[in-house]
Amino acid sequence: MPFKKHRPEEIIGKLREAEIVLAQGASTAEACRRIAVSEQTYYRWRKEYGGLKTDQARRMKDLEKENLRLRRAVSDLTLDKLILQEAAPGKLLSPARRRRCIDHVRQVLPVSERRICRVLGQHRSTQRKVPRGADDEQALTEDIIALAKQYGRYGYRRVTALLRSAGWAVNRKRMERIWRREGLKVPQKQPKRGRLWLNDGSCIRLRPEYPGHVWAYDFVEGRTHDGRKFRILTIIDEASRECLALIVARQLKHEDVLAALADLFIARGPPANIRSDNGSEFIATAVQKWLAQIGVTTLYIAPGSPWENGYNESFNGSLRDELLNGEIFYSLAEARVLIEAWRRHYNTVRPHSSLGYRPPAPEAVPSPVPPSGSASLHLRATLAMEVTMH
Repeated sequence: MPFKKHRPEEIIGKLREAEIVLAQGASTAEACRRIAVSEQTYYRWRKEYGGLKTDQARRMKDLEKENLRLRRAVSDLTLDKLILQEAAPGKLLSPARRRRCIDHVRQVLPVSERRICRVLGQHRSTQRKVPRGADDEQALTEDIIALAKQYGRYGYRRVTALLRSAGWAVNRKRMERIWRREGLKVPQKQPKRGRLWLNDGSCIRLRPEYPGHVWAYDFVEGRTHDGRKFRILTIIDEASRECLALIVARQLKHEDVLAALADLFIARGPPANIRSDNGSEFIATAVQKWLAQIGVTTLYIAPGSPWENGYNESFNGSLRDELLNGEIFYSLAEARVLIEAWRRHYNTVRPHSSLGYRPPAPEAVPSPVPPSGSASLHLRATLAMEVTMH
């Protein structure tokens, strides 16, 4: 005969029946035979349920169930806490990071994959799916690394613009993911300061409105490998951000400034205004008189306020950061060649953030580009013939 498990209500009923039999003068053995249990079971029941009524037994059973449920809830919370403590610190934003974290937790804690996925918010199909990158992932990664090596001071946004101009259809998020995965990083620089306007709303400098409206020029200093200094006269158009000229010489005087401006005025026409600091080469009487005769207004910034010539100062910073700090010039002739090559690259290829990541003066008729392959092949053929910047 199979074993039958009695419910608490049935046990209390049998005990009441046994009490009636004992009250009639029967022995314990006869009472146990009457309720069809052994004496050991009878004494165990009487010890556990003696003196209880049916409603009390039902309430005790409900309390036991609730107690069991609470114990399981506490156990689950404790286990979830252990899983979260064993997981990597911080937010698990990507499925790949959750996948690695779940594998680690399974090796440390005897917990099922289903439980860990539920705690960490990972779908099981995502956990078990083998990640497979895009077919062109390897080629794109190689092109990104090649451009990062060639242009060491470019961030992923500027490299993205180069890739798009080379024929890659890549969005910013995918580019940033590959950039971070490969450990590419550009050191942080000093943030830009916007000092174009005073607190009362008045303008402290003339804003460029169209190409040829405001030019700016300044000097940058460099050194050749033997330690000798040379100077660079930088001339830019503030509206288009185009670098008009980079004049390199050991010494540059106001006569050299006049000669450079004369060549540019013949080729492009004179601007309406030209901005500079108060250097002796710019405030020379001969320079002011000559510009006034041509009809060019001179805009001199306040002494000790280089931010008022911000466009040119920003360009000088890019020139130093991307070229001068990373190149060794063994002679003045080599410096002139490399600096001029960088100027052409800056105007026609280098993406400019303030122009929507377009170059200041792109070539009118770009050469056809292949849909895939090396990034160096995607860029214009003339660039491959130029001296490598980095």
